[in-house]
Amino acid sequence: MFKNTVTDLLETALKEREDLFLIDFSIDSNNHIKVIIDGDNGVLVEDCMFISRAIEHNLDREEQDFSLEVMSAGATSPLVHNRQYKKNIDRTLNVKTPLNEIEGKLIKATDDDITLTWKVREPKPVGKGKTTVKKEASIAYKDIVEAKVMIKF
Repeated sequence: MFKNTVTDLLETALKEREDLFLIDFSIDSNNHIKVIIDGDNGVLVEDCMFISRAIEHNLDREEQDFSLEVMSAGATSPLVHNRQYKKNIDRTLNVKTPLNEIEGKLIKATDDDITLTWKVREPKPVGKGKTTVKKEASIAYKDIVEAKVMIKF
């Protein structure tokens, strides 16, 4: 019952703010509510406060004791929602698939797949030495085991 109420409040808040989307949501046995959100334009503290108030102000602490934690997806958290890829175009991703692992620049994100580019040194077709070759790969979301944004300093 409590979880259904919180779920409904969260869904209502996210409908009101369509630029935000849910990454993870849980309620443990001690009624600790944990909500992780992301946004098409990032997440500000005010966005977390909006979601927190939408839930907390509509629950009665006299009826149910709870704690609430609302946060944004961390910079090093794996990408789990297709909308996260679109906001990370032109950034370097590390993408693991069942067959390999690719680190490359995200140049395109559609509804079905992503496209990465990267450079690699390969032996010259003729003669000795190596040459730099630009590679490109399209990877379907269903084939991605894990993808993370690589933070460069």
